[in-house]
Amino acid sequence: MKIDPAAIEEAARELYIRALKILPDDIKDGFRRLDAGETDATAKTILATMIENIGVAERTNNLLCQDTGIPIYNILVGRGVEFDGAALKEAIRSGCARATVEHPLRSSVVHPITRVNEHTSCGRRVPVITFDFSDRPGLFEIEMVPKGSGSENGSFLKMCIPAEGVDGIKTFVIDKVLEAGGRVCPPTIVGVGVGGTADLCAKLAKIAATRPLGSACDDPEGALLERELSLAVNSLGVGPQGLGGNSTAFAVHVETAATHITMNPVAVNIQCHSARRATATFTAAGVRYGF
Repeated sequence: MKIDPAAIEEAARELYIRALKILPDDIKDGFRRLDAGETDATAKTILATMIENIGVAERTNNLLCQDTGIPIYNILVGRGVEFDGAALKEAIRSGCARATVEHPLRSSVVHPITRVNEHTSCGRRVPVITFDFSDRPGLFEIEMVPKGSGSENGSFLKMCIPAEGVDGIKTFVIDKVLEAGGRVCPPTIVGVGVGGTADLCAKLAKIAATRPLGSACDDPEGALLERELSLAVNSLGVGPQGLGGNSTAFAVHVETAATHITMNPVAVNIQCHSARRATATFTAAGVRYGF
């Protein structure tokens, strides 16, 4: 299968708009689950307002949140798929800019030093584009994640030492959830990366934070840590918007990688309650959109 850059551009445009307007079903189910188990009156009121906001956005074809975020496009490529990498990157950039101008969307992307905004949601090395590969024949998928700054500011890295063990990982994650408090717009998905190098660990935390609810780490040790941390985080009392309650997080997700014998990096990346994402799967018959 050969991928047409024009189709990529159109998909990049459509994905950005879809992700900003339609919340995935797993997140809606997560809200219902938290609401059913919440006992704090203030927290239940906040959850009800968030749930209503989701409905209003969909009924009125409007944005879930005014923060259009940093646009991230994750590309998954299977066997036998042909594409021009440079043309693909340019097509994604063009589609992202078109979504911003044609919709129109508020551009949140600025130069890091001058703070100049091009009003296209693009800039140096933005959109963020990542590639991964699968052994599945003919697979070509784009996942779009608009990562808002409120949650992205809830990003932390610690180069733990092996002697700190699993307790060191848990302590760091819990401390950072408490430190972030309501600034990351809870209830959240807390993404945790463990292992690798500093940069890989941070990437793993981002992957974990944007994974669908109900999924589990494919490393048994990581899956166990997810369950333990999810219980711990929701016992902290942070609650929706940091105003108390037991609905601090939909879940804690963990991703792991092998690391060096003398270190153990741990990263946290938090996703806010508006956990937006959208996917486009390319087939011989055309493009199929989903989450």
